[in-house]
Amino acid sequence: MNAMKIASIITGVILAAYAIFALVWLWGTAISWATFVKVTITAGVIVIAVLGLALLYREYVEEKDMKKEGYLD
Repeated sequence: MNAMKIASIITGVILAAYAIFALVWLWGTAISWATFVKVTITAGVIVIAVLGLALLYREYVEEKDMKKEGYLD
């Protein structure tokens, strides 16, 4: 599996779990507002970090492959 596919799966799972969590909180209010905000911020940071790292890795691998094939000096 390549990095972008893994990152897409991780991000999709986090976003789906967060969507369910947000709906449960909206209709049930089982946790406090402060905890909900903390979970929201945490989910956002994790999603951005995973996608950012995957993009960096992809760029590194593509550049390495292009150098190997002689497209870059």
